[in-house]
Amino acid sequence: MSTDHPQQQSSLVRALVSFCVPLVLASLLQQLYNWADAFIVGNIEGEAALAAVGATTVVVNFFVQAITGFCSGVSILSARRFGQGDREAQPRILSTFLIALGGAAVTVAALTLVFSRPLLTMMRTPADIFPISLAYLRVILLGIPFLTLYNVCAAILRGIGDSKAPFYAVVVSSLSNVALDLLFVGPFGWGAAGAAAATVLAQALMAVYIWFYARRKHPFLLPVAGQARTDGPLLRQGCRLALPIALQSVVSSFGNLILQNFMNGFGTPTVAAITTAYRVDSVIMLPVINLGTGIATLVSQNTGAGDHARARDCLKAGIALSALVSLGMTAIVQSIGGPVIALFGVGPESAAIGAEFFRCISWFYLVFGLCMAIRGYLDGIGDVVFAGLNRVTSLAVRIGLSYLLAPLFFNMVIAYAEAISWCLMLALYLLRYSWRQSRLRRTGSPL
Repeated sequence: MSTDHPQQQSSLVRALVSFCVPLVLASLLQQLYNWADAFIVGNIEGEAALAAVGATTVVVNFFVQAITGFCSGVSILSARRFGQGDREAQPRILSTFLIALGGAAVTVAALTLVFSRPLLTMMRTPADIFPISLAYLRVILLGIPFLTLYNVCAAILRGIGDSKAPFYAVVVSSLSNVALDLLFVGPFGWGAAGAAAATVLAQALMAVYIWFYARRKHPFLLPVAGQARTDGPLLRQGCRLALPIALQSVVSSFGNLILQNFMNGFGTPTVAAITTAYRVDSVIMLPVINLGTGIATLVSQNTGAGDHARARDCLKAGIALSALVSLGMTAIVQSIGGPVIALFGVGPESAAIGAEFFRCISWFYLVFGLCMAIRGYLDGIGDVVFAGLNRVTSLAVRIGLSYLLAPLFFNMVIAYAEAISWCLMLALYLLRYSWRQSRLRRTGSPL
């Protein structure tokens, strides 16, 4: 027993790394959408255009987070059924959530498109960047249908253990996005709206690629022609897993609208600095976020197979990897965070603000990494409601602290408030995990 356990842990580490590396690379390349838009617009059009693109980020992220959050639940359902050996459910899961999620996403995107001007006004978007932000937002929303198709297909593929397909799709779209950005913003002179058009076209290529990949490599996933419809029981099962995650993502996005409104009050240099810093930060945190996704998938497969001990060992292996990666990211950001901000074409004042933001927030990356690992376990066993409530609670604390501590920390309150909210989130996740393990010992099931 003592010799098998280290071997089992080593095997789980290899499985996590093998599954998560394509996820990390795919997510990294996806961030090139925002990075390419920001980098090219900032260096060609200037800091005002960069700030304008950044001012729309929370609105765009509303859709991205809602769709990816919901699809995380779909992936858990797919993985659980796959762990039970139920291949026949996969095409029904795919068609059910393509129809349900696609219809909802397109409807909300259309409403946002109609009300984009009052929305940006409500967010107190600075007057000097308002027209550019409006043009960018109206174009970028056209990509929502393609984003939905891609994420539903990617969720099913992850559920059956294929994390490479999303990576291949994103390679195609990322390279296309960068090339089109350079063309539309440079020679064509379309500015920020051109960068948005490049992103939409790249998203369309990504969706088309992953659909044909699934049809060629995993034909059993796709519904038979003429039989694509919603499956009521699967829709209910999926929604029980997906809606709490999606609602948490929606609430987080709404909270980020409040925080964007709060941040806009500090002026254009802070908007340019912090939104650019968050672009970099979102890439820095990709490994631990995707480790959480990998933990959730492996835990869900093992939970479906009834192997709760191996599910718990997945978490232990994930925690070790998350801690290692988080500490490495802290060291990197402390060294080069500021110079990276300057690469985006911001002025000296904005670059200094961004560098200070990184000096404050990066010390807490380890806390965030541990949060993502434990959340992955809880999501994998189906405890998605608590994970969502925990994120909402920490967001409420972050918003409250931002306003409360602003006189003390000025614009750096954005970093300190988020760091404190991560600490609270970790404490609550640890308490919930301990309770779930106690229940597992008593009843034989963590739920």
